[in-house]
Amino acid sequence: MSIRVLLADDHEMVRAGFRIILDAQPEIEVVGEAENGQIAVNLARELSPDIICMDVQMPVLDGLEATRQVTSSTGAAVIILTTFDREDYLFAALEAGAGGFLLKNSSPEKLVEAVRTIAAGDALLSPEVTRRVIQRFSSATAPDAPRPSAAAELAQLTEREAEVLHLVAQGLSNAEIAQNLFVGEATVKSHVSKILQKLALRDRIQAVVFAYENGVVVPRA
Repeated sequence: MSIRVLLADDHEMVRAGFRIILDAQPEIEVVGEAENGQIAVNLARELSPDIICMDVQMPVLDGLEATRQVTSSTGAAVIILTTFDREDYLFAALEAGAGGFLLKNSSPEKLVEAVRTIAAGDALLSPEVTRRVIQRFSSATAPDAPRPSAAAELAQLTEREAEVLHLVAQGLSNAEIAQNLFVGEATVKSHVSKILQKLALRDRIQAVVFAYENGVVVPRA
């Protein structure tokens, strides 16, 4: 079964380049293109893509607002693609529900890897992005104990789920967690899904923030 991708960028040449890169992969199919955020939202609802590669600065509706609308109303995951290495874009994209953030000057291999990673159910959390998330959302000193409400939620986790949460908070992918725990990726994916459900979290990025805010993992000095 192919990974269905929608491209959203106001530059036709950029979309054409992305299409060539992605269509060259046998398991990836580009199902549509959008030149602005509003069209991206409309096509996401019409075509039901698995992944949307979304530019930030677009006319009519920018990529951040389009991401909010798409993630709240469809099952598509969003990879933000931009030429701007700006933290305000990074955090606005993550808070809007994006599953990944990639600079346009990344290699074609990185784009393909990003699509495959998000399609597999992982967030695209590179070590650098993880570091910025931790610096932005975690306290300078980790709490001695979780907040009372968080403690109750954490108590719902099994020992293995708590172990998986700890590894997720370190930025490990499902494949890397599977190697660490000597289990299959499908098992890890199931654990992650249960963790998000029990902790009432939207995605892995929120899980990272939750873990650091509540002392599950202590930031390194």
